[in-house]
Amino acid sequence: MSAKTKKPLVPRLRFAEFRDAGEWEEKTLEDIADSENSSLALNKINLKKKGYSVYGADGVVGYIDEYQQDERYISIVKDGAGIGRLNLCQPKSSILGTLTCIRSKNLRNFNLDWIYYQMNIIDFSLYKKGSGIPHIYFSDFKAKSISVPQLREQQKIAACLTALDDLISAATGWLDALKQHKQGLMQQLFPAEGETVPRLRFPEFRDAGEWEEKRLEQVAIFLKGKGIAKSDMVPNGSVPCIRYGELYTDYQESITKVKSFVNLDPGNLVLSRINDVIIPASGETEEEIATASCVLQNDIALGGDINIIRSRIHGVFFSYYLNCAKRKNIARLAQGIAVVHLYPSQLKKLIISVPKKSEQQKIAACLTALDDLIAAQTQKIAKLKTHKRGLMQQLFPTVDETNR
Repeated sequence: MSAKTKKPLVPRLRFAEFRDAGEWEEKTLEDIADSENSSLALNKINLKKKGYSVYGADGVVGYIDEYQQDERYISIVKDGAGIGRLNLCQPKSSILGTLTCIRSKNLRNFNLDWIYYQMNIIDFSLYKKGSGIPHIYFSDFKAKSISVPQLREQQKIAACLTALDDLISAATGWLDALKQHKQGLMQQLFPAEGETVPRLRFPEFRDAGEWEEKRLEQVAIFLKGKGIAKSDMVPNGSVPCIRYGELYTDYQESITKVKSFVNLDPGNLVLSRINDVIIPASGETEEEIATASCVLQNDIALGGDINIIRSRIHGVFFSYYLNCAKRKNIARLAQGIAVVHLYPSQLKKLIISVPKKSEQQKIAACLTALDDLIAAQTQKIAKLKTHKRGLMQQLFPTVDETNR
């Protein structure tokens, strides 16, 4: 019986100038990198607003007057929920004791950025230990087999992926700016507490007078959803449905498409009408429960623990208004400790300010357009990250795959 032929140790995708450069060399992580631990504890250091950076699991946590590392290095979380998370850290900085510092053993042979990207394709969960607080140490994964090209190819791969990371970072920065702009705009488009005129108004409404104050019960009727068991949900059910927990995780101010379905008799369900505004009737915190969304379809089954507000107010406008101008007021209405509840009898007493329908529509259109930009930018970032993952899988051969 003949021995299995060893597959050449080369990546599936290679830059043109390296296609004839031969195989990559098999090594272990310990061959190309070493490690150093830290004794810095977050609760025992005096963090400042300026100085030398201190890195934690999610990046810089503050600054101190001294530093541990002269040169750039890689940090990896070794303790806690984020174990295996990697970060490229700047020179003249330090790490907390929950992280480990990883450095190139020889920068003339092993590019640090390339090592960082190489480590990003390692599944560190395979090396996790501990049942309480999980941990992972360099000694656990230092023998991991990896494949290494010549320095120039390392540099080319690192430069390519760094450029892609820069693009993702810029796109993320733009997304954050859009979200901040939305929050600031909403605060100006709706009257502040105790006022009936917003600070910012579209030109055609600047002489339209004050918004009209009313109790919510004067302009709306209230209904409750009907319980839908998780076991009743099926992927291709005939009736679309919304369960209250999804309001926190899946929907914003406008609901145009739902994610869940059931095969129940619609006659035994509470069904939506276009323009219904829905708010959770229970939740873990007061802030969480103050979450409004407008349903833009008829006949969606609305599950238990959902308050339904049915009015002639423009529903999308009303959801933005409640989520911005009245979030704290709604949160204060909620009752409970471990689980908080919000009842229609409480919502009825809410004092709201409402402009004419045309101004409601204008505000809703403006904020919806901004949310569409945010959604498009979010999707763009997701595609860039997917592209990066696919590219890395092709740029790095793995020993396990190639030696089968």
